[in-house]
Amino acid sequence: MNSMTGYGRANIETNNRCYKVEIKSVNHKYNALTIKMPKDISYLEEKVKKYVQANISRGKIDIYIEFENNSAQGKNIKINSELAKIYIGELKKLAKENNIKDDIQVMDISKLPDVLTVENNEDETLIWEELSICLKNAIDQFVMMRKEEGTRIKEDFEKRIEEVSKDVEKISKYSTRLVEEYIVKLRTRIKELLNTDIVNEDRLEQEIVIYSDKCSIEEELTRLKSHISQFKKLITEDEPVGKKLDFLMQEMNRETNTIGSKANNLEITNLVIQIKTILEDIREQIQNIE
Repeated sequence: MNSMTGYGRANIETNNRCYKVEIKSVNHKYNALTIKMPKDISYLEEKVKKYVQANISRGKIDIYIEFENNSAQGKNIKINSELAKIYIGELKKLAKENNIKDDIQVMDISKLPDVLTVENNEDETLIWEELSICLKNAIDQFVMMRKEEGTRIKEDFEKRIEEVSKDVEKISKYSTRLVEEYIVKLRTRIKELLNTDIVNEDRLEQEIVIYSDKCSIEEELTRLKSHISQFKKLITEDEPVGKKLDFLMQEMNRETNTIGSKANNLEITNLVIQIKTILEDIREQIQNIE
């Protein structure tokens, strides 16, 4: 189980080329990826995107890439001779018209706009190979942090779902006494109203059947126990389970609400409130699970 919150960072320097990758994420329903990288290597953005998505399935992920190329490899210096001549001609003309000294130096000309340009003919395959190493190191660190956080959340889930399981067992025990308690109360109430010890057993039996069907929570308890079992299994799996857990939590809440509305019993009502509180805490934590 992985958390959707994570951070990773890596730096490498090779052949006078420096790479820096920073990755961080928070929870999100989908895989929302944002990449910020220099224009020099923007042609690699799609490869970076595919690489990240192959390793991370969910979260709002921000990737920051820095690249500094101090290598002479793949660089060509181009001099715009025609433009330089125009600059020189105009400067000489200006000097003559204003009777100022003409001491134009070649270095001065090279600093003028668009006279000297550096063309990058980088080996795209080589740049990607180097960048991918840095990217992998950052993602490995990022995933490790997510796993560590996920492990802590999993331990919390195990503790809370065990509390829910115990409360469900208590409800199950209380539910077996509901009909028996109802029979006693019904007999007593009839005697009080009719002021007699004689009770119509046929009529009483009909009322008991109707009440038993109305307040029975056995199906809900069975489904709730099944959901708890599924929950325990899911949190041990290695693949992303956040969406599955979120759906399962909705089903558990639905069954718990039904139990609360059908079982006319104070002890069961109190346990239902307790279960709903725990389930809400779990549901909030699930939003951070990949």
